Amino acid sequence: MEGHTPEAALERIDAALARIEAAALRARADNLQPADEQLAARHAQLRAAVTDSLRALDGLIEAQDQ
Repeated sequence: MEGHTPEAALERIDAALARIEAAALRARADNLQPADEQLAARHAQLRAAVTDSLRALDGLIEAQDQ
């Protein structure tokens, strides 16, 4: 998978999360309230789960390199 490094995937995920967070901040700045507070909670939960999964995957990849 040339050009598809784990680091590149992490960078794309981080960039996507940053865009989502920026959009949420713009909505708040425009005095728009989230339509669903549960959605914000689910986003935080998903972000934490993805972060944990990526750390675990990184650990597995690192272990194979040794």
